[in-house]
Amino acid sequence: MKNLIAARAAQIEASGIRKIFDLAATLKDPINLSIGQPDFDVPEPVKDAAIAAIRAGFNRYTPSGGIPELREKVLARFQRDHGVRLDDGFIASGVSGALTLALLALVNPGDEVLLPDPFFVSYTHLTTICGGVPVYYDTYPDFRVDPEAVEKLVTPRTKAILAMSPGNPTGACMDESSKQALADLARRKGLALITDEIYELFTYGPHGKSLATYYPEGSLVLGGLSKTAAMTGWRVGWTLGPKHLIDAMLKLQQFTFVCAPSFAQKAALVAFDADLSAAVPVYRAKRDRMLAGLRVAGYEAPEPGGAFYLFVKAPKRYANGTAFVEEAVRRELLLVPGGVFSRRDTHFRISYAAPDEKLERALEIFKAMA
Repeated sequence: MKNLIAARAAQIEASGIRKIFDLAATLKDPINLSIGQPDFDVPEPVKDAAIAAIRAGFNRYTPSGGIPELREKVLARFQRDHGVRLDDGFIASGVSGALTLALLALVNPGDEVLLPDPFFVSYTHLTTICGGVPVYYDTYPDFRVDPEAVEKLVTPRTKAILAMSPGNPTGACMDESSKQALADLARRKGLALITDEIYELFTYGPHGKSLATYYPEGSLVLGGLSKTAAMTGWRVGWTLGPKHLIDAMLKLQQFTFVCAPSFAQKAALVAFDADLSAAVPVYRAKRDRMLAGLRVAGYEAPEPGGAFYLFVKAPKRYANGTAFVEEAVRRELLLVPGGVFSRRDTHFRISYAAPDEKLERALEIFKAMA
């Protein structure tokens, strides 16, 4: 029988993160610092709202763009926080769904999309699935974006720039001058600017402006509640931006995801009104504890400005990041090798979204491995 698998699927490997997730299920009591989800639960009022919506029969399709009151709430909150009213927005099935639709709407076969390196795992593969060509702008060693270096990569085939602040896997945050310069570059070159802001709550310094505030006419803002409200399995995200881009994405949503989960949209209305800020100092303390312990043991890691990750250089005694992670797994410490997120395999990612007791156990293993 001939091979029936399409090239777009055959060239994609299974997620390295999911492999670690599956491995965790086979271990009795692993120290799992691999998965990027909060270790707190969805707030009780949000759960209650979801249950109430289900019991009230709100279980059918919603409009493809989401329930109107949630769409307006997202737009209004962005205006409140950043001082700019973007044209339009809609509710997507998570940020991954939003990014898929954005790339489908923007990218023709052979178009280039500029991606950071390190990058979140889906950036490369979604670009490829949508017919695009990933082109990487390097952010090593301190994981800061250099807009001048990005500009040197722009060609007549470039269609979009994708950026993330705070970033995954590094936790790095862009400063305001870099945001302005990157937005100016996109405007000057006529490029779309896609800004992934899923970790916006987890910023440990001053809350900066969204990239889109510097280029509202050409930016797509991707956001969601998976990290801020621990609603990873609920699949509630959104996209904000120019109306012509939002309209194009909405047409595609109608024939792909159809709509975000109905009851979760009702619950999201409550999540928007919940005070979630108490998690921020808790996670800042986790970051500081882990960073201090790793540095005492001799590890190299820049201080991240947000999210809940550390991207750490593997000690020289290990061949690469993968070799380090393999040894850590043998000690029942689950991490993700840096090669999952990068063209280099020199680092590993720690998610410190875990109970303090497990973080302390992890630090003992890191000390032993250094």
